[in-house]
Amino acid sequence: MSAKDKVKGKAETAKGKVKKGTGKALGNPGLEGKGKAQEVKGNLKQARGKVKDAGKKVKDAGKK
Repeated sequence: MSAKDKVKGKAETAKGKVKKGTGKALGNPGLEGKGKAQEVKGNLKQARGKVKDAGKKVKDAGKK
């Protein structure tokens, strides 16, 4: 599940960067803002995946 979160996060971040760049190029602050928000959402999803990985490692280490 954590790898899935990371991949989805990276995709979301990439879409946000494109949207933000398009908004900036067109002089559309609304689109630029939506892109930035989407980028942040993607970063949070990636962080969620990393936290899940760390939790799994801790859990696995406790079993040994």
